[in-house]
Amino acid sequence: MKKLKFTKETLGLSLVLILSAILNFANISIEAYGNGYYAAGVKSMTMSLKNFFFVSFDPTGFVTIDKPPLGFWIQAIFAKIFGFSGWSILLPEALAGVISVWLIYYLVKRSFGTVAGLISALCLAVTPVFVAASRNNTIDNLLVVTLLSACVALSIAAEKGKVKYLIISLVLVGIGFNIKMLEAYMIGPAFYITYLLSSTISFKKKIKHLVLGTVVLFAVSLSWAAIVDLVPAQNRPYVGSSTNNSVLELIIGHNGLERLGLGNKSDKGARGLGNDNQGDGQRQSQNTIDDITQNAPNSNNQGQQMPQGSPSENGQGGGNMQPPNGGGQGGPGGGNQGSFGGQTPAGVTRLFSKNSLSDQIIWFLPLALLGFIAGAIKEKLRFKLDNKRKLSLSLWFIWLVPEFVYFSFTTGLFHPYYLTMMAPPAAALAGIGISTMWQFYKEGGWKAWLLPIAFVVEGLTHMLMLSYYYSMPNIMRNIIIAALILCFVSSVILGILNILSAIKSKKSTFENNDGLKEIKDIKLKKTLVGIALIGILVTPFIGASAAITHKVNETIPCAGLELLSNTQKDDFGGGNMTNTSSGNTKLIEFLKSNKTNEKYLLAVSSARSSQDMIIQTGESVMAIGGFSGSDNILTLDQFKELVKKGEVRYVLTGGMGGGANSEIMNWATQNGKAVPESEWKDTTTSNNQPQDDKQNTANLQNQNSDKSSNRNSGSRGQNFGGEEGRNSEQLYDLKDAADTLK
Repeated sequence: MKKLKFTKETLGLSLVLILSAILNFANISIEAYGNGYYAAGVKSMTMSLKNFFFVSFDPTGFVTIDKPPLGFWIQAIFAKIFGFSGWSILLPEALAGVISVWLIYYLVKRSFGTVAGLISALCLAVTPVFVAASRNNTIDNLLVVTLLSACVALSIAAEKGKVKYLIISLVLVGIGFNIKMLEAYMIGPAFYITYLLSSTISFKKKIKHLVLGTVVLFAVSLSWAAIVDLVPAQNRPYVGSSTNNSVLELIIGHNGLERLGLGNKSDKGARGLGNDNQGDGQRQSQNTIDDITQNAPNSNNQGQQMPQGSPSENGQGGGNMQPPNGGGQGGPGGGNQGSFGGQTPAGVTRLFSKNSLSDQIIWFLPLALLGFIAGAIKEKLRFKLDNKRKLSLSLWFIWLVPEFVYFSFTTGLFHPYYLTMMAPPAAALAGIGISTMWQFYKEGGWKAWLLPIAFVVEGLTHMLMLSYYYSMPNIMRNIIIAALILCFVSSVILGILNILSAIKSKKSTFENNDGLKEIKDIKLKKTLVGIALIGILVTPFIGASAAITHKVNETIPCAGLELLSNTQKDDFGGGNMTNTSSGNTKLIEFLKSNKTNEKYLLAVSSARSSQDMIIQTGESVMAIGGFSGSDNILTLDQFKELVKKGEVRYVLTGGMGGGANSEIMNWATQNGKAVPESEWKDTTTSNNQPQDDKQNTANLQNQNSDKSSNRNSGSRGQNFGGEEGRNSEQLYDLKDAADTLK
C-alpha cells in the first residue's frame, strides 16, 4: 500500500480545502432552510416516491417545483438520511463547493503544474458568489461540480481522442441539464470547439464522435422530461410555471427563451415583470423563484413593510410583480441596481459597474484575461491544439467568454448568483496566468512586464469595488486598503527589479558571486509576488467570509462587500430574513383544530404563501396558481368541485395571482364566510394596531362589496398583489358554500 506523503503540495492543497470548507460550512445554521420554496418542495419529496420523482412542491402532489429534479433529489436523499432540517438540505451544496475547489486544482495542475492549480483553487474558494451559492439550497453549485467533473472526462477525450471519454463528458452535461436545464449547455461551446481543435485524431472521426455524443447528450437531458410529459396529467402534479402543463414547454419557455430575453414573458420580465391585463383568457407574466424577490407578499409577513418598487407599489391586481428598480433598493446591497440582471444597463462594462452583479464575480476577471493572453503567447496558441496546455487554455477561455457575453448583454431574467458559473473558468485562468507570467518574469524581456502590470490592473479593479462599498465597517476597509497598498508597492518593486535586470544584462562582466546573487534575487522576487498575490486575495476573501456572519438572502444569495455595507436588513443583500414565522403559528393551530377529512389544510393564491406552512407542518397546502400565482392549474368549476367534495374548506385570500387564480379568489371572497382575524391571526402585529372583530367584519363586508362591484362591471377587480392585497389578506371558510353546491 502506497504511503501518503505529506509534501508542500499536500499541505497547500489541504489548507485551501480547509479554507473552502470554513467559508462554506461555518455558521451555516444562520441560513435556516435557505430558499423556502425549494425547502418546502424537498420536504414534500421526502413524503412519497411519487412526490420525489415528479419534484412536487406540496405533499399532495398538486404542482411541481419549476426546475428539473436531480438537484432536489440529492437534497431529498440527504434529508432522508440525516432528517429534514435546514442543515441537511444545505449540506449537498456546501460539499459541492469544496469538491469543486479540488476539481479545479486537479484540472489546472494536470496541465500547468501544482502552483497554478493551487492558485486557481484558492481563487475559486474565495470568490464571493461561489461561496454564497455554496451556502444556499439553490442548486447552481451542484451544476458547477457536475460540469467540472465533465471537464475532467473532456480533457482526457481531447488529449487521447477517446470517444468513450467524450461520451462520459456529455452524459455529465446531460445530468447537469437535469439540475438546471439550459444553464448546463452554456459550457457546450467550450466542449465542442476544444474537441474539434484537438489534434490526436482526424477531423472526420471527431465529427462522428461529436454526432454520437450529441445524441447521447439529448437523450440524457430529455429523459426525465419525456417520462413526465408522457404520464397523463391526471396522474401527476401540474408542471409549475409552464403554460401547458409540459416540462418541454418549461424548458423552452420559462427556463429557456425567457433567460435570453426572448418571447413575450421575458419582455415583460426584463422590464419589471409587469402585468399583462389583456383579459382573463391570457396568461399573465410568469415569474418563478428566479424572477421575484423573497420580499413579495406571503402569509408569513403580515404587516412587514415592502421595499419601494416591489409589488406593493403597483396596486394593480395579481400577477403584477414589479421587482425593485435600479437605484434605490434594487440590488443585493443598499443603493445597487438590479437584483434582476436584466435591470442593469447591458454592455461590456455591466459587470464592472455599480450594481448587484459586479461584487460577486469581478475580482479575478482582469487577471483571467491577462492570464489567457500570457498563456497563449507562451504556448504559441493556434487553431491546432496539440498539447495539454493548449487544450486547457481553450477549454477555460471558451467556457468564460460566452458566460461573460451573456451576463454582460442579455436582457433576460437572471440573478447575481447565476454568476457562480463564471467562477471556475475565471479562477482557472487566473492561476494559469500568474504561473505563466512568473515564468516570463524570470526570463526577462518585455514579457516580464506582464506580471507587475497584471497585479496593478487587479489592484485598480479592487479599488473600484472598494469605492462602491466604502461605507463598510472601518476595520474591514482599512484591511483592504492596506492589502492594496502592499499589492501596489510589490508591483512597483517588481517593475524596478525588471529595469535593474535589463541594465545588468547589458554588462559584459560579472562578479564571481553572481550565482548567489541570482538565488537571492529569485527569493526576493518570489516574496514580492506572494505579497502581491495576497493583496489581491484579501478583498474577495473578506467579501466571501461576510457570508459567515451575515445571513445571505435566501432567494437571491449573494456574498461580497455589499453584505458588510448593507444596513437595510430586509433588503436583498441578506439581513435577518427568515423562512419561518411565528405569525404562522396561530393560523396553523386554527386550521389543524378545525380540520376533519379535508385533503388540503388550506388553499392559497401562490406557493410563496404556503411554503413555510409546508415546512413547519408537512400538511398539504394548495397553491392555486403555482409559485407566482399565475399558473392556470384549476378552472373555477374544478375548484368548486373540490369544495363540493369536501377536499378544500379554508382559503386564504390576498397575495399574488392572476387569471383563473384571481377568479377563484374572487369566488371565495364572495361565497365564503370570513373567519374573524382574532381566531387565526395575531392582529397586534399585522399593522401594529389591533382591531375590533366587528370592525374587521365590517371592513371585510365592504371589501367583498367592492370586489363584487368590480367583477360585475367587467373589471378583473382583484388586488391580491401589493400592500392593499396584503392588508386585505383574509381567511374564508367554504363549508357553507360546499353545502349550497351539493
